[in-house]
Amino acid sequence: MNDEASGGRGPHTITPDELEALLGAPDLNIIDGSWYLPLQNRDAKAEFAASRIPGAVYFDIDAVSDQSSSLPHMLPTPEAFAKASGALGVSETDDIVVYDGPGVFSAPRVWWMFRVMGAKRVRVLDGGFDRWKSDGRPIETGSPAQPKPAKFQADFNTGAVADIDDIRATIKSGAAQILDARPYDRFTGQTPEPRPGLRGGHMPGAKSLPIAELTDNGRLKDIDALKQIFEELAVGEGKPTITSCGSGVTAAVISLALETAGYSAHRLYDGSWSEWGQADNAPVARWED
Repeated sequence: MNDEASGGRGPHTITPDELEALLGAPDLNIIDGSWYLPLQNRDAKAEFAASRIPGAVYFDIDAVSDQSSSLPHMLPTPEAFAKASGALGVSETDDIVVYDGPGVFSAPRVWWMFRVMGAKRVRVLDGGFDRWKSDGRPIETGSPAQPKPAKFQADFNTGAVADIDDIRATIKSGAAQILDARPYDRFTGQTPEPRPGLRGGHMPGAKSLPIAELTDNGRLKDIDALKQIFEELAVGEGKPTITSCGSGVTAAVISLALETAGYSAHRLYDGSWSEWGQADNAPVARWED
């Protein structure tokens, strides 16, 4: 079960060995942030109800969102986020560890949300629950315990979020670099978008960075490997970065990778292609620019 030491992986992820050693710590809060696309054929809520890391609570990305928006899982207000987090027993001062099933897929979105809302100690579990189970580590089954309510004091970092006007301005000015986490065939427009009504292609000037290039067996690649990837994309050369994807979930994988590699000047486009792909005055490029 020995994990690779976390020294080459930065402070934003945690190994299974490290988390297992922390189980039962009074300020530890473990969150199952699993969310899946229909094609993945997995039911996140049902899987959590069946088994989980001991003490974990379930964070529903769709439920903890702006319910007034027609776009999927947009950020809620700070007040709504604080209420939902408090109901899960999570405080902004806790040592928060987020996991999903396969590893680095939806957990980074929850990591990003908590950080945007003011939590300082948030990490993503390497390998996810799938690896945790295959390693034979402690598992809790049966009905999850009702969490003890806590107080979450939100401190919303508006500078970490980009909207559609920011993208329009960026395309005109070239002042920021857009990185798109969708698979390459969706980026180029060769494969139709899974959500109906969306055009295929990408934002003019955006660069493709599928999340598979940033991960290895459910783990974020080490810092040196991430830096090499970003250097090849000319990230950080006098421009901030905006991350995007299909609906704002896997864009956070790029955000996690950027932060891990030491690039702090980045924002996440919350609406992502779900918004851009059907919006007016939103130019679309196909194939590579």
